[in-house]
Amino acid sequence: MKKLIPVLLFIFVISLYGFTDYNRVLNTSLKITVVDYLGNVVEEASVTLYPTDKDYRNETNPVTDTQYTDKKGKVTFKKLEPTVYFVYVVKDDMNNIGGGVQTDTLVKGKINKVNIVIE
Repeated sequence: MKKLIPVLLFIFVISLYGFTDYNRVLNTSLKITVVDYLGNVVEEASVTLYPTDKDYRNETNPVTDTQYTDKKGKVTFKKLEPTVYFVYVVKDDMNNIGGGVQTDTLVKGKINKVNIVIE
């Protein structure tokens, strides 16, 4: 019986880890990396997500608050719906207008990744 207790404890801990990991995976996220036309990461660029092309063009009804890229040029939007988003990025006199502004449909329960080039 004494040998069974550590085995049961091990199974319990593994089950708990699996449950926690399962809940994390269900969160649909979008990780955006912003780079300039030379491929250099751009920090402190403002990134805004819009639900439709019309909202993007009019800069109305953003999905969440605008976020700013970190030192690695990255920003992550969490708890999103698995749909298409329109992305507006600006830093000083550079933006992504005329470039990639629309994501693919996000995969539910995954961290979706996109690179945005600004010029």
